Amino acid sequence: MLQYLHVKNLALIDEIEVEFRPGLNILTGETGAGKSIILGSVNLALGGKYSADMLRKGAQFGLVELAFTVEEDHIVKQLEGLDIFPEDGVILLSRKLMEGRSTSKINGETVNMGTLRDVAGILIDIHGQHEHQTLLHKKNHLSLLDLYAKDETLPLKHQAATAFREYQKCRRSLEESGLDEEGRKKEIALAEFEIQEIEEAALLDNEDEDLERLYRKMADSRKFAQSTGEAYQYTSGGAQGNASDYLSRAIRALQDVEECDEQGSALYGQLNQIDSLLNDFNRELSEYAKSFEFSEEEYYETENRLNLMNHLKAKYGNSVSEIREYCASKQQRLNELEDYENYIKGLEKALSKKEAELKKYSLALSKVRAKAAVSFVEEIRQGLKDLNFLDVRFEMHLEKLKSYSAGGIDDGEFYISTNPGEALKPLGSVASGGELSRIMLAVKAVLADKEDTPTLIFDEIDTGISGITAGKVAEKMQVIGHVRQVICITHLPQIAAMADAHYRIAKEADSKSTKTEIYCLDKKQSIEELARLLGGAKVTDKIMESAAEMKEMAKRER
Repeated sequence: MLQYLHVKNLALIDEIEVEFRPGLNILTGETGAGKSIILGSVNLALGGKYSADMLRKGAQFGLVELAFTVEEDHIVKQLEGLDIFPEDGVILLSRKLMEGRSTSKINGETVNMGTLRDVAGILIDIHGQHEHQTLLHKKNHLSLLDLYAKDETLPLKHQAATAFREYQKCRRSLEESGLDEEGRKKEIALAEFEIQEIEEAALLDNEDEDLERLYRKMADSRKFAQSTGEAYQYTSGGAQGNASDYLSRAIRALQDVEECDEQGSALYGQLNQIDSLLNDFNRELSEYAKSFEFSEEEYYETENRLNLMNHLKAKYGNSVSEIREYCASKQQRLNELEDYENYIKGLEKALSKKEAELKKYSLALSKVRAKAAVSFVEEIRQGLKDLNFLDVRFEMHLEKLKSYSAGGIDDGEFYISTNPGEALKPLGSVASGGELSRIMLAVKAVLADKEDTPTLIFDEIDTGISGITAGKVAEKMQVIGHVRQVICITHLPQIAAMADAHYRIAKEADSKSTKTEIYCLDKKQSIEELARLLGGAKVTDKIMESAAEMKEMAKRER
């Protein structure tokens, strides 16, 4: 759930901190107090669009931080799939907003916007005043049904999707294998030529790498041979005045000194050691020089073999293993072409088998959907009645598609009639904005324990309703709050009275500036805020009594 919100230097907000609680969290405040800024800040932290004019006047940067507690194993697994790991059960999302740019972090590590939005989608679900418009799109209706029956639909959808991919693969293979006799002969001739060319090369494992190393060594060997030969001449070669000759002369010259005293003897010994080291060096240098010796014939053969290797690479693959894989695939294709009639029959048989599998899983999925749709629409219908749709009729029409898809063979659409005597019509063509918001709320209530995201935000989804309907909406919000954390921005006292935690957003001004603040209300303050919502600018004792009674009634209903 969303545990903590910290906002700094955004619009009218100087700096605020809010700790949210489980259940139903209600935010209220005067028009223009900054309720939309609060939700806008949450959206920004979750990867929403940012522009520099959102910064508080005079501020160099803005900051939004969200702390989520994560306890559900399935949420942890989804996050780990994105390489995000809760620290002590907490995920901290932060976004620093600067002139023309922003940086986002999760648990202190910088992430890109895509990762931020993926994580946000796992942790929180935001429904603003226009989010209910998703109900207008027919394509979303079947997804809602599948979510409702996910324990049964998800395994079947996975099986159907796998079968569909295999079916599509078989169908493409069959379509691509359509050849006339002349085309078949041409492909056979090309395959035979390519196989022969590769097999005649008799490639060895890692031969290309070995050849390249050998060729580079040969190409450089002339220079190396010259360098080592010149060094050998200076140390022990036939050149006059080489190091070995001079050392021998020096040793002979020091022979008399060697017998004079200890120091002379030591110097003589050192010189002999140097002579011994030089002799060892010369032997090793001579052996090293031999490693650069090669014949022109060997060099020519290596060059030709490397050219052949590069020729094959250019045509068939970037390495010996890839060339061999290409040859194997061509051999398989040649076998298919040489027994083409049986090959086509095999493809047709495989396609028929995959189609049968796809049909089996799709029909099983259709059966599950048809059964689940009955209870799903009944629960939504009851929820709509709870939301003051007294004479509502609500159905879901399932039809078979003309062809299979990864989601099976079904198409689904909600139909509704909100008034007696009216015919059922597609939901998207008859429902008004206010009705759609209540329908969405009914759907969310039915799916409250089905959806994975632990936190749900409603931003004035109650716009355009009042009276009894407002009370019904409040009850439905409270029902959702039993199983998920709900954060709701509202202007209706009926909804605010249901709060498990009540916050007031206020705009405060002095001679220098105006800023938005947010306060967590105790019971007394919550009743005072309810009275303000009920009575407006003038709150009488009667209104206070009504507010207290409303709060008490909400408590009993919870």
